Amino acid sequence: MSVSALMDRQDIARKIRELATEPGLAPRKSELSALADAFTGTTQDLDPWADLDLLHAYARPESVGLVGAGAEEHRAWSWLEALLGALVFVPLMMTWYGLTQASSAYQALTGADPKAASRPFLQLWQSGFEGHLTGAFTFGHVAMGATSAIALLFALVLVHGLRKSSVTRREESAQRDAERLSRRLVPVLTRAQLVLNTHRLSSPVRFAAELTEAAATLTRLGNRAAKAQKELAAAAVVVGGAVEKAEGRLAGIDSSVRPLEDAADRIAEAVRDGGKQVESAVSGSGVMVRRALEDVRDVSGAVRDVLDSAGDRVEDSVNTLAASQRSFTTGIEVASDVSAQVLTRLGDVAEESARGVAASQDVVRRLADQAGALHEVAERFGGLVDALRTVPAPADRRGRTAVRLEKAPQPEDAVPPRGSAR
Repeated sequence: MSVSALMDRQDIARKIRELATEPGLAPRKSELSALADAFTGTTQDLDPWADLDLLHAYARPESVGLVGAGAEEHRAWSWLEALLGALVFVPLMMTWYGLTQASSAYQALTGADPKAASRPFLQLWQSGFEGHLTGAFTFGHVAMGATSAIALLFALVLVHGLRKSSVTRREESAQRDAERLSRRLVPVLTRAQLVLNTHRLSSPVRFAAELTEAAATLTRLGNRAAKAQKELAAAAVVVGGAVEKAEGRLAGIDSSVRPLEDAADRIAEAVRDGGKQVESAVSGSGVMVRRALEDVRDVSGAVRDVLDSAGDRVEDSVNTLAASQRSFTTGIEVASDVSAQVLTRLGDVAEESARGVAASQDVVRRLADQAGALHEVAERFGGLVDALRTVPAPADRRGRTAVRLEKAPQPEDAVPPRGSAR
């Protein structure tokens, strides 16, 4: 079909009227009739429909009603449908109630006549247990009642099923008719929408309205662009100020870093000088320590020499005292004096030895202190030198001892000393 045939207003109006007469479109009959009149009228009659989306407004499930689905069913059918579920148990209730009555009658019969227990239960039940059971509850009546209830229930279920099936068929038929009507409605509305779209685009009023709307949109966009431009300009000013401040701060940081670099160079130089001074001080301290140890070894050797010499002198004095005691009584006094002098000299030697040992210990302690604190090495070494100077030389001690022994009075027949004999 060509475009001109699709947009034939008279043909579209005719089909819309046909659809409006359909019972399924009864809810939209007046609207569809008005739309058909607009298509058969002048061009201005289409203006109210130009902005309407016909497919969205009319091609909807609620626009098409189900025809032939039947009126609202009577409430009795709803009650019957609910009652069918309970009627299933009526035959069971009748059967078990009849069994209850038969059991009571059988118990009464066997109580009155025990011999009746030998007869069949069904025979007794059918005969009414010899008058103990009424005729309505005999086996035949109970079976007939249960069968009648089952037959009635079957008939009701059959009627309900037939009716339900009929209603379902009508609803399915109505649904198919509604779908068929919708398939007829959509193409007609599509053709009508094409005509309305063409009319809307060619209408001067519509064109002016669209131009006005476009102008308003452009105005809003222009205002937003101007506002954005102002905001960008303000942001550029702020960014420029921030950049200038950053440059100033960077310059200040550069000027502050240079003194720090100079100070760091000076600190590094001072550290190098200090390291050299510490190294030289450690080297000097090592030399001083070695010298002190050598002095201590010399003092120890001198002390050993003094002790050896004192031993020799003591031995000579003892020999002299022995000879004097044998010769003269007065020699005892002289020997006593000599012994006292010798003991005095020995005490001096012992004191000097003790001082030497104390000085040695002091030297060792000071050496340990010097290793812990290098800045006190010079002071403590001076004290060590002073302490060492108080110890007399070995040659002087030998001379003083010899002079004192020579000055002591000697007996006439005294035995000459062992040293002179040598």
